[in-house]
Amino acid sequence: MLDDLLYRLRSVFRRSAMEDEMDDELRYHMEREAEKYRRSGLSDEEAIRRARLALGGSEQVKQRVRESRGTRWLDDLLQDLRYAFRGFMKTPAITLMIVLSLAIGIGANTAIFTVTSTLMLKPLPYPHADRLAILWLRSPGIGIPQDWPSPGQYYDIKTQNHVFEDMGIAVGGGTTITGLNRGVKVDVIAASWNFLPMLGAKPLSGRLFTPEEDKPHNGKTVVLTYGLWQRVFSGDPNILGRSITVDSEASTVVGILPRDFRLNREVLPTVGGVDKPDLFMPLPEDAKDTQNYGSENYNILARLKPGVTMKEAQADIRVIAERLRVEKHRDSTFTISVVPLIEQVVGDVRKAVLILFGAVALVLLIACTNVANLLLARSTMRQREIAVRAALGAGRARVIRQLLTESVLLSMLGGLAGLGLAAGSLALARRMHPGNIPRLDELSIDPLVLGFTFGIALLTGIVFGLAPALRASRVNLTASLKTGGRGAMTGGLNVRHDKLRGALVIMELAISLPLLAGAGLLVRSFMHLAQVPPGFNPQHAISMQVSAEGPKYKDQPRVQFYQALTERVSHISGVTAVGAVSALPLTPSVGWGGMAIEGYVPPPNQPELQVDVREATPGYFGAMQIPVVTGRTFTLDDTEKTQPVVVIDQKMADRFWPHGDALGKHVRQSAKQPWSTVVGVVGVVKEYGLDLDTRMVVYYAHAQHPGGTMFVVARTASDPTAMAGSIVGQVNAIDSDVPVFDVATMEQRVHDSVARQRFAMTMLSGFAAFAMILAAIGVYGVMSFLVTQGVGDIAIRIALGARPGRILSLVFRQGMGLTVSGILAGLLGALGLTRLMSSLLFGVKPADPLTFILVPGLLVLIGLAACYFPARRAMHVDPIMALRTE
Repeated sequence: MLDDLLYRLRSVFRRSAMEDEMDDELRYHMEREAEKYRRSGLSDEEAIRRARLALGGSEQVKQRVRESRGTRWLDDLLQDLRYAFRGFMKTPAITLMIVLSLAIGIGANTAIFTVTSTLMLKPLPYPHADRLAILWLRSPGIGIPQDWPSPGQYYDIKTQNHVFEDMGIAVGGGTTITGLNRGVKVDVIAASWNFLPMLGAKPLSGRLFTPEEDKPHNGKTVVLTYGLWQRVFSGDPNILGRSITVDSEASTVVGILPRDFRLNREVLPTVGGVDKPDLFMPLPEDAKDTQNYGSENYNILARLKPGVTMKEAQADIRVIAERLRVEKHRDSTFTISVVPLIEQVVGDVRKAVLILFGAVALVLLIACTNVANLLLARSTMRQREIAVRAALGAGRARVIRQLLTESVLLSMLGGLAGLGLAAGSLALARRMHPGNIPRLDELSIDPLVLGFTFGIALLTGIVFGLAPALRASRVNLTASLKTGGRGAMTGGLNVRHDKLRGALVIMELAISLPLLAGAGLLVRSFMHLAQVPPGFNPQHAISMQVSAEGPKYKDQPRVQFYQALTERVSHISGVTAVGAVSALPLTPSVGWGGMAIEGYVPPPNQPELQVDVREATPGYFGAMQIPVVTGRTFTLDDTEKTQPVVVIDQKMADRFWPHGDALGKHVRQSAKQPWSTVVGVVGVVKEYGLDLDTRMVVYYAHAQHPGGTMFVVARTASDPTAMAGSIVGQVNAIDSDVPVFDVATMEQRVHDSVARQRFAMTMLSGFAAFAMILAAIGVYGVMSFLVTQGVGDIAIRIALGARPGRILSLVFRQGMGLTVSGILAGLLGALGLTRLMSSLLFGVKPADPLTFILVPGLLVLIGLAACYFPARRAMHVDPIMALRTE
């Protein structure tokens, strides 16, 4: 079969050689047949005539040979393709518009399908990824929608479950590598020995951890990631077996992970907000005490047994959670959730991606209706040509096949252009780095995406080329071939005589309106979000993390380090204020827990009081320009030897002391701690996002609760980025082993905090703009076509005395009728789409009146603009020239 196909293809592409061979063969047989007749006494001329009659015409013979060799279908296909290309060259403007329309629609769909397939279809790069899950604690009744488990819960689940094949525990955080030219801050994951094997990790060199290293009192070992090995140790092949100083302790490097091993915060969202770990350490059993239920700072990774579903696993864990709830006196809503790892990675991005996918599907639908309209216009202009072909014997099926070949070829060209557009869009998305697309570095146009693009292009060409082909194949030979050619005109300037084209334009506008309404809501939502005050002044403020950790810095040495640092930085020219805090607003840093208030006893059904906890130095509130509502902030007199003090935010003061008498009240986190006195109330700060409500915040004096890793914030009189080097220099001057990282201005942090909303707004607005352009082209195309086809009608009206205003009114009436019909049809769809988008909106209702007034108004303006140029051309028709042509 393959040989036969290759033979047929060779015969097609060697057509000229085959034709020469057939001519030589025919001449040979013709001579032999003519020789027979000459021997019978016929003249030479009569012998040749008889031979031709006996053999048949040369073309008939060639055709029989082609059919015998099975190449007729290829002949017809190549003929159709050659004819199609010649037709495209005759109408380059329409061809270009069709290809660009399809490129926009197919390219946008390809780009979003790439994102969708990567997130939801492409498996995670781990063995048996569909059986991996993350376990979370949930207590919605006390305001804890998601929390990390503890070692005690890990051991309970590990020993009591019936559904997991393996389980691992890990905790993330930051540490420092010293002993080099300078201290290097690294993100570390301390995990049970089986954690990396569960993720399919295999060392590039060396080994991973052994079960013996999971026991206490063994020597310290570490496994480096490929990135850390290259960045800090310059890819030294002799690093294995060497001792490095991690967190002031000697640790032996036993292995290096390969470059392609991936583990980031989407897969493992640690308490410390580890974005991408640099090294791994064992987590000995003494660090994960089986009776430790208080340290809820750990991640639990589990792999299901073969054949067990996530639903069955959840049912099994629910029984264990209920037992723990009773034994450990947890609140009534306490439970443990089993979250599939792919769901953990995708998170709440799924809905946004599906909405964008629906949006680009609508863009493609608009592009296709536009193409159908353009193909209808093209086929109408070719009615005389099609009539001639029909008169010469071409059947209706043959005409339809030719027209479908043209539409499929156009869609394939549009698909190729769309692939280029999609590749550019994905590159732009990576540069934008919106922060809301997990697995961004895995996006690529793979065979699945290529297959999707080919399929959608083929389907588009067939489905939306079929109606124009069927319509064009029904020709009236008498009318179309009549001298003068007016058979192509149907109804002059009245769109009612071309209902299909009018319906397609109405469809375009009806689909465009929901997209424009959705984009308008996101724009209004983003404008509202951008106006939300963060609770501090982000201008002229630079921030960075400084980590004074390890045995060298315990308690008071930490306090002395940060006091010395803030003192030095305050003397830098251009710095007006400086301070430090343990968790900076709008960063992944966390710090929260329960809080007791002296004299306050919560009702039995009242959720446990949860607050954000921060440690701050005296200058922090001034550096951030967080307003002081009443009382004071911290001073250098607040030390470990004085009465513990706290500063609370206005939200907490309003809840518990609404009459303004919060000063002097006492709070504490646990019964083991002394009561701390409230000495000040400050403004409310947006801790987690401009669109998110924050918990109440309690600030402790850093000198009384010294944290090791702090955010240093400096307010400057000029460009804050110019001060970053000087501040880092002061850190190095005190201790070069103390690392500085995560340097950014506060304006940049505010900007990054709304990256998700900005990206969604930009994407949907782009798709809506495409839809708007395509709809405008559709209205313009119909009105321009009607004016062109109705030149005779317009000429007659002008000859009979119609004034230019009357012609203008006629064109606008037709075009705006289509526009208004499309707007009315699209309003219901817009209301439905905007309701689906409610989770993406901020400060705007899905049925926002202003949006639903402005968007239809915009479409009316687009319709007027699209009608203007055809109307202007109609007003300037020369009746004498037009009627002479008719």
